[in-house]
Amino acid sequence: MLRFAANLSMMYPEFELRERFVAAHNDGFTAVEFLQPYGESITDLASWLGDNALELILVNTPMGDVRNGDRGLAGLPDRESEFRTAFELSLSYAVELNIPMIHVMAGVVPEGVPRQSCAEVLVKNLQQAAAEADRHNIRLMLEPLSNVDVPGYLYSRADEARVLIDSIDRSNVQLQYDFYHLQVSAGNLAAGLQAHFDVIGHIQFSSVPGRHEPQYGEVNIPFLFNLLDEIGYTGWVGCEYRPKASTAAGLTWALPYGLGPG
Repeated sequence: MLRFAANLSMMYPEFELRERFVAAHNDGFTAVEFLQPYGESITDLASWLGDNALELILVNTPMGDVRNGDRGLAGLPDRESEFRTAFELSLSYAVELNIPMIHVMAGVVPEGVPRQSCAEVLVKNLQQAAAEADRHNIRLMLEPLSNVDVPGYLYSRADEARVLIDSIDRSNVQLQYDFYHLQVSAGNLAAGLQAHFDVIGHIQFSSVPGRHEPQYGEVNIPFLFNLLDEIGYTGWVGCEYRPKASTAAGLTWALPYGLGPG
């Protein structure tokens, strides 16, 4: 049976951050994602996780100068030192909190810079970062982000990310397969799951449109959940969605998996 992790950056918005950990535990989750934890101390996060018997399974690398359009640094030429600093921060949180996965954000291709130049920088940065992460049994994820949500992001399709993963050629660099972004970018999600299954390290989902619970929208997400079981996926599935109403009210989809209000 699939294992689900509550994304606390998006779920439980009706609660303050600390209480989101409590709410996730009360709804039966044993794992959570928290995309940008760097405003919180490692000590506080460890306490909130421990008090609620939760495992933090995924963080993102810092995005850089968000106000000026940064959405990651790993694929930006002439900013390798900034990426190094950002990655070391993520790695410190991952090591101290036993986080098994870091989503490494590539960034938006700068105006006037060839996409191939950004790809080459990404490959070099990830090869170095992967060696450091591997010493702590940490895996690095590349996630295609749709150009509707993040215009100009270095890769928006699974096949584009797959080319980069193959070029990086490190066993702990894998594909983060997000149903929402990949439906917007390309569709044909079931075929993509099967085509790239050998490099998929993490799954996330939300409805299209709206980024809500899986019972809404145009994608048959329960069908995809069944397919994941059929093809033998054993990793986590991140619930990266914005509740349409209250989080508890929207968890009817999760009842067959032993989750939701008791």
